Amino acid sequence: MAGRRARGFTLVEIMVVVIILGILAAIVISAFTNVTGNARVTTTLRQLQVVRSWTQLYKFDHNDTLPDLVTNQWAPFLQPTDINGTIDPSSGPFGPYGQQTPVNPLNGNSVVDSTPSGPTVGWVYDAATGSIQATNQTPTVLFDETTGLVQ
Repeated sequence: MAGRRARGFTLVEIMVVVIILGILAAIVISAFTNVTGNARVTTTLRQLQVVRSWTQLYKFDHNDTLPDLVTNQWAPFLQPTDINGTIDPSSGPFGPYGQQTPVNPLNGNSVVDSTPSGPTVGWVYDAATGSIQATNQTPTVLFDETTGLVQ
């Protein structure tokens, strides 16, 4: 037994294993990052569908009149209203259309404005057409629904 030497891993072998593990970790982390981004985009698209359906229901119930979301924010959807759109918690026959204020999943904001003009804007609403869009992760940029790209 004299002359036998215990053999272990060389420094080069250990470095190769560490590099391979680093590459695998980078791949896994980037895959999880993409999943999170995709989930936010999907949730935003679903939220837009819900808000747009609320808008159509409100319009139908109120003689083709669209809600004023810029002035009243989400109140026309979250509280009962009369035929004229006046918020009437005691006896309004229409609504509520939703239970809670919609929050934009891309930036966490719920404020409605007519332009993507500030750091708290989550939604951009055109009162003339009833069109509503989400802002992007940067609240002054609109979310592109066709590509699903976030900035």
